[in-house]
Amino acid sequence: MKERKLSILDHVEEFLIAVILGAMTLITFAGVVIRYVFDSPGAKPMVEAWGLPTNLLWGLEATVFLFAWLVLLGASYAVKTHSHLGVDAIVNLLSAPLRRILALVSVALCIFFSLLMVKAAYDYWAVFADLPPTSGRWFPTGFDTTVRSQSFYEVQDVPMLGMFRFLEDLINYGDAYEKLPKVIPYIILPISMLLLLLRFLQVGVQVWRGDVDRIVASHEVEDELEEVREQLGEN
Repeated sequence: MKERKLSILDHVEEFLIAVILGAMTLITFAGVVIRYVFDSPGAKPMVEAWGLPTNLLWGLEATVFLFAWLVLLGASYAVKTHSHLGVDAIVNLLSAPLRRILALVSVALCIFFSLLMVKAAYDYWAVFADLPPTSGRWFPTGFDTTVRSQSFYEVQDVPMLGMFRFLEDLINYGDAYEKLPKVIPYIILPISMLLLLLRFLQVGVQVWRGDVDRIVASHEVEDELEEVREQLGEN
């Protein structure tokens, strides 16, 4: 069971990215169909008879939110797969022990940065979730209960979904939402930053064990050139 949980955690970005890409495709396709088919003069009798929509006003805002999710999740996914861009011209000149030390220093700096981002992301999201943000400029020293809750803030166009109605009693003091509350789309901020921190910790373990000697790999062009040479040799 423990190994299965670890396996799910190891692939959480891939799963969410696949779902997001699918949702963006469906929303965009539905918007095109509604605009150019349902809103056409010939389809007007069918639209009026069946009560079909003639626009998808919330589609653009939804895809913008989903794209933001995609970018934020992509940051941790790129760390996990060592896909961030990097320049290792100087690193390659160093001996193996020095490369390992430099990689550990780099990972430590990235973890420090991720911790700052986790705090900032939580503080920004917390007010929309009716939770107190942390106090302290750099690191949390407690919770600031004097900050006014912004749980009543809604997005502009995306309608409220029935599956989230429980939030009205949980964080909005019983008041109904007309649009989707901002706490839903903004939750990706603390989630993605926690995943980023986790991936940097995992890279740190890999460097410590000696599995890798750097955070990122920058040999994509060399690999592609080698593939081209092999193909030309076969021909």
